[in-house]
Amino acid sequence: MDILEKIITHKHKEVAERKALYPAKLLEKSIYFNTPSVSLRKYLLREDKSGIIAEFKKKSPSQGFINPYAKIEEVSIGYMQAGASALSVLTDTNFFGGKNEDLTEARKYNFCPILRKDFVIDEYQLIEAKAIGADAILLIAECLEKNKLKQLAETASNLGLEVLMEIHSGEQLSKINPYVDAVGVNNRNLKTFEVSIENSLHLINGIPDSVVKVSESGLKKPETVIRLKEAGFQGFLVGTRFMHSDDPAKACAQFINEINALEKQKELKSLYS
Repeated sequence: MDILEKIITHKHKEVAERKALYPAKLLEKSIYFNTPSVSLRKYLLREDKSGIIAEFKKKSPSQGFINPYAKIEEVSIGYMQAGASALSVLTDTNFFGGKNEDLTEARKYNFCPILRKDFVIDEYQLIEAKAIGADAILLIAECLEKNKLKQLAETASNLGLEVLMEIHSGEQLSKINPYVDAVGVNNRNLKTFEVSIENSLHLINGIPDSVVKVSESGLKKPETVIRLKEAGFQGFLVGTRFMHSDDPAKACAQFINEINALEKQKELKSLYS
């Protein structure tokens, strides 16, 4: 099995166990369940924001532990102060070192969109996402059939959650449906974990303007974000680049400041050219 297959196989077992431990009716009693969500789409399109979705991730299957001692309260607040548009919180434990409590902790301290980053395969996980305080969920086209993805997206929408649908190939564009709010192009191949920014540039023309366009993974340089912005992307998911730092929030602030500086340089050049 490749990495993605291993993750999905484990996720089926994990969801079955969680259903037995925490029935949906119990999750619906959460104080967050009926709280209106903060729109990821709107925050990514705000002109006063950076478009950066700053991710909290302690480890990954390809790199192992990245920042095992990072504190979600400190990092998430720092990300927002740095000017990030939204937070992404990994809640998968086995492969990414996250947990649901991380997202709930981030929710306590931040009024901003929070994306639950996990491998969603079951409607139960959508109820769970709403109960722990998420505003948006990730649906990965690579591991969901077209009808299943639409069903999950519709259920998420009915719960008040926005949907970021992740693609990696042109064939997956056909899975976009009316319940999808944003489409993210993953520059990392989920089967081999190889990264290429060209994947975003190759696929953007196939993404309809009705959704927000997001580039994910491998965004290490501010110049890369500028290039992707010029191509038409509005959101940029960055995690490993920040989490490798001893101070992820400071790394995020520096990254956003460098993007802003490059954009100002570009404006000045256009004025005097």
